[in-house]
Amino acid sequence: MSIEVNNESAIPVDEAALQRLAGYALDIMHVHPDAELAIVLVDEAAMEQLHVQWMDEPGPTDVLSFPMDELRPGTEDDPAPAGLLGDVVLCPQVAQAQAETAGHSLMEELLLLTTHGMLHLLGFDHAEPAEEREMFGIQRDILIGFSRYDRQH
Repeated sequence: MSIEVNNESAIPVDEAALQRLAGYALDIMHVHPDAELAIVLVDEAAMEQLHVQWMDEPGPTDVLSFPMDELRPGTEDDPAPAGLLGDVVLCPQVAQAQAETAGHSLMEELLLLTTHGMLHLLGFDHAEPAEEREMFGIQRDILIGFSRYDRQH
């Protein structure tokens, strides 16, 4: 997998952990090993600009996803084809405020947001209650599985 993490924000984060999570999630979702993903961390001003430009909404947000080749999850017998999965853009400043409200660390919030953004790249959404249950269930399973996996490796 080609997973590039680029921290353009002023906040230091464990970029290797984001990369490990992304690799784990793509493997679990049976995405082709040659798929490409970019994770970019930006400051509030850059995120606000993207949020206005692409979502027509004011203010910075926590995560935005920009799919490229519209890859979808595969199965063990039929993995998704190789291609450009897309970009997940994170804003650590917004994530920090959310982490404090949720009572966990910035890194835990960034792992959650990365997973959330990647699921959007794979075609999941949460506009309808059934979609939300499915997406958030998969998100939870990936995060729990990754936590176990990462402790063992």
